[in-house]
Amino acid sequence: MQSRSVAVPRTDVLVSTVAVVSVALLTALAAQVSITLPGTPVPQTLQTMAVLGGSAYLGSRRGLAAMLLYVGMGLFLPFYAGGEQGWSQATGASGGYLVGFIAAGYVVGRLREMNGSRWTATVPAMLLGSVVLYVPGLLWLKHSVPFDWGWTIHYGLTVFIVGDLLKIAADAAILDPRAPWGRMFDRIRFPDRPQV
Repeated sequence: MQSRSVAVPRTDVLVSTVAVVSVALLTALAAQVSITLPGTPVPQTLQTMAVLGGSAYLGSRRGLAAMLLYVGMGLFLPFYAGGEQGWSQATGASGGYLVGFIAAGYVVGRLREMNGSRWTATVPAMLLGSVVLYVPGLLWLKHSVPFDWGWTIHYGLTVFIVGDLLKIAADAAILDPRAPWGRMFDRIRFPDRPQV
C-alpha cells in the first residue's frame, strides 16, 4: 500500500504564514493602545478587536496559530498590553485573557468557516468568541486577586462591555462592508474614493 502525500503550493504556505504573522503583530500593536482603568489590573486595549477580527478573517487553524504566536512572542518581546513582556505578565492577573485569546482565535475562525463571512454570521461568532475569551480571563483574575466574584465580574468584564461591542461592530463592518454601519469604514477601505 502506497502512501499519498498532498502537495501544498508554496505560495499558499507563504500567504498563510504572512497572514498569521501579520495578525499576531497587529494584536501586539493593538495591545499598545492601552488605557488603565481605575480599580482594575486589566487594561482596556484594542487587542480584542485584533483577536476577534483577525481570527474571523483567518479561520480556525490560522486564527489559533496567530494567537499562539502572539502569546509566545510576548514571552520574549514587549508585545503585551502597555509594552509588557515575560512569564510574570503571562501568568499575572490578566494572563487568563491571553489563554482566552488562543481559544477565541480558534472558535471565531471556526464559526466563520461554518457560517460564512457576512456580518450576520461574524457578529454572533465574535460575541461567542468574547464569551470564550472572558471565561478563562475571569477565572484567572479571580484566582489572582483577593476579591469576591462581584468585584471580578465588574472589573474583569462589565467595564469592558461597551468598548468590546464597539470593537465587534467595527470588525464586522471592516470584514463585511454590507453591514448596515459599514459605510462609516469606506474611508479606511477606499481612501481615494469620493464619499457620497
